[in-house]
Amino acid sequence: MTIIDKTLTFRRGLTLKNRVVMAPMTTKMSFYDGVVTQDELKYYSLRTGEVGAIITAAANVQDNGKGWEGELSVVSDQFIPSLSRLSSTIKRNGTKAILQLFHAGRMTDSGVLRGVQPVSASAIAAERPNAEIPRALTEDEIFDLIEDFKKATERAIKAGFDGVEIHGANTYIIQQFFSPHSNRREDQWGGSIEKRFNFINQLVDAVTEVVDNSNVQDFIVGYRFSPEEYEEPGIKMSDTLYLVDKLADKKLDYLHISLGDFKRVSVSEDYKEKSIMQYVHEKINGRVPLIGVGDIRTKQDAEDTLTNAEIVAVGRSLIIDPHWTSKVLEGKEDTIRRVLVDQDREELMIGNGVVDFLSIMMPDRLR
Repeated sequence: MTIIDKTLTFRRGLTLKNRVVMAPMTTKMSFYDGVVTQDELKYYSLRTGEVGAIITAAANVQDNGKGWEGELSVVSDQFIPSLSRLSSTIKRNGTKAILQLFHAGRMTDSGVLRGVQPVSASAIAAERPNAEIPRALTEDEIFDLIEDFKKATERAIKAGFDGVEIHGANTYIIQQFFSPHSNRREDQWGGSIEKRFNFINQLVDAVTEVVDNSNVQDFIVGYRFSPEEYEEPGIKMSDTLYLVDKLADKKLDYLHISLGDFKRVSVSEDYKEKSIMQYVHEKINGRVPLIGVGDIRTKQDAEDTLTNAEIVAVGRSLIIDPHWTSKVLEGKEDTIRRVLVDQDREELMIGNGVVDFLSIMMPDRLR
């Protein structure tokens, strides 16, 4: 048995049968209103049963948090039936189902929102082409947003999921509150790093309290974060290590770093001696499991990741070969499909949204 094969039990009692989870990836497969489609169910069904858990694509907790067309929604109870179908599809052969909760913040536009102006911590546009200036949330709206994350967690429980992941990464609204680029507030929600952490602090406490006050058993809460921003001012490694240190003391079951390459080194001159993941793992110091990620293609990549993490998230490799996990665990790596050719898309349930994702993240593996 290798470390990949070993089980892992979280603080709230849920046990993963192995250390591989399917990373959350944008699929754009849901209906226009956020309801799960049959194609979406088939996509996940093809990739479940072997991994320890699947973390779904992002599900918006507010209508004005929708980031793109074809996105999952968990904004009201009317979505519970379709989300229940999704969780039951994933929960096969012991695989656990985790619903990722998010709000796009300024990383959307009024076209996606049907004429509504995007919102964020402050009225500062993202540094990307055609970015719209968002409207700064009022304090009442900030509390409403926290409340909607709580309600989304309750719906995830009712829909039969095994956990939720708070999506605090990839420049979406939770990260926007922590970033000095997107958060220029001068109230209790912005300014110093302590105040920029306040939204995350209250949000995590609110979500974990929902779980702990419910009667649900073995339901976990994770938190995903991005380590650095390239904007000036932006989140630096020192900020992230502050964030990680704070989160590791909370009632979270895991932290999940967002990286394109598990070997990535910081852009900061002060943090180049080790990989970003090693700095983060050392800061956590065993307080909570870390999910490592970033272009995992081989068993060796997975094992190398697990030197600085307790769990490895595999994304693109599972899109191309849904049986990547069993082939790795059974010593059949030579049979793993490494590239995606057009004629295999239908067999693999890969729609245009997934292809768009792959073309950005790994053009070298498309044929």
